[in-house]
Formats: sequence, C-alpha cells, structure tokens
Amino acid sequence: MEKLQLTLLFKIIGLGSASGLIYQNNSLLAIGDNSSFLYEYRMDTQQLNRHPLLKHPQENILKKLKPDFEAITQYENNLFLFGSGSTENRNTMVQVDAITKQVIATTDLSDLYLGMQSFGEIKSDDFNIEGAIYNGESWFLFNRGNGKANKNVVFTIDGANLTNEFRIVSNNYKLPKIKGVRASFTDAILVDNKIYFLATAEDTDSTYNDGEVLGSLVGRIDVKTMKIDFTKQITDTYKFEGITLFKKSITEIEFLLCEDNDTGVLESAIYTLKLQLN
Repeated sequence: MEKLQLTLLFKIIGLGSASGLIYQNNSLLAIGDNSSFLYEYRMDTQQLNRHPLLKHPQENILKKLKPDFEAITQYENNLFLFGSGSTENRNTMVQVDAITKQVIATTDLSDLYLGMQSFGEIKSDDFNIEGAIYNGESWFLFNRGNGKANKNVVFTIDGANLTNEFRIVSNNYKLPKIKGVRASFTDAILVDNKIYFLATAEDTDSTYNDGEVLGSLVGRIDVKTMKIDFTKQITDTYKFEGITLFKKSITEIEFLLCEDNDTGVLESAIYTLKLQLN
C-alpha cells in the first residue's frame, strides 16, 4: 500500500463542518456536526437538498446545543446517524430511509453509550463516537481518542437492539503520531471484510474544544483479527472526517473524503483518495 493519490474534487456550497458521507447513485448523502439536516448533493447537477432529521432543524447550531451528528452508515435501504455522545445532548441515533430520506425512528443511546464507557474504561470526557459501521449483524462504533487519555477504541456490538439487549466487545488502538500528536479515529467504512479508517492529529486534549490540525492518515483493520494492516499519512494540513467508497477495481480502490473545516462557513471540500491494492 505504498502509492496513494489525494485530489480535491469539488466543494459543496451550503454544507458546513462535514462529518460523514455516503455515496449512492451519483449522489452524496452527508451530515454536518453543527446541523440537524441530512444533505443530498447531486453530483451531476450540483443540486443540494436538505432533509430534516429532528423537529425544528437548524444549521450552524450553537456548540453547546448541537446534536453533533458525527457518524453515518448504511445497510440496505437504511441510513443510521449517530450523535457523538461527547455531551448529554449528543446521544441520539436517527434511522432514515435511504430512498425517501424520511426519518423512520429516533433512538436515545444513553444506556448504550454509558455501557460502552464502562466496558471500555473510558471516562465521559474521553468519549467521542466519530465513526459507525453496520453489516446487518454487528455494529462497529469508533471512539475518537482526542481526549486526555487518547482512547482510540473500536466497539463491536451485537444483540437484538442498541437500547437494552446488546453485547459489547472493545479493541484499543495506539495510532501513529503526526508532528508529535497522536492521531485519533474520525471515520471508517467496511469494504470486503476490511475496515478502512481515517484518523486526524489535532493539537487538543479535549473531545469538545478544537485544536490546530496537524494532519490526517488512512489505515486498514482486518475484521477477522481486528488488527491494523497498515497506516499511511495522507496530508499534513486537512482534517478529514468522512469516508465513503467511490470506485473499486482489482488493483485500486478509490474513496471520497470530506473535510471538516471547524468554521461556521457553509462550504465543504470533497476529495478523492486513490489507494493501490497489493
């Protein structure tokens, strides 16, 4: 996995602080961590539609009030959006029909998140879910280790539901440093029993306050062993918080990434990342 190519593809005007992406039928479904809309961007017409996720949806929500949707995953015709859990008002999961874009269910994950913190030995100040995967049987939730304890953890969750019948397994990871700062998970996607993940080094020891961005990396975890196959730095400038599969061949895999610029500007850059497969 020596060769990679990172290229700016386009910018979406009207979407700020992008934190998650799904590529579907020449469209991008995206979330922003300061918004309560699901965004649908038609790549052929450059049209941006907004679909409300909560009552009285807003953009550029005050930091202390925002639901902080940081993770999105798709299984069949269902989208699942997760609040980060980094404060008490960020514990919501929203299930959305991927075709109609209508909300199917809204679930309070407070009990699950408390169980994850207890099982993973993570203090509430270090808890920050920023990636999610669902394969129809198991959930994989990624704790971003940008708190003081640097707890980069992948939780595997099985059971009947995510509210009161679940089993938790946790795996801890020590990710590489960039410019002396430990990288931390920002998103992940499952492709052929391999988890491709993003991680960013940010000069902060808080899951709440932003810091100087020092770079981002891409890596891969084998689902069977839950061990890291490789990591590779892709930038020393950008904070990438969303990854989705774009194209795949025998020799190459291509992702779309979104950058979180941590500003109130309603503009998000979308990049392509090409990786050569061994």
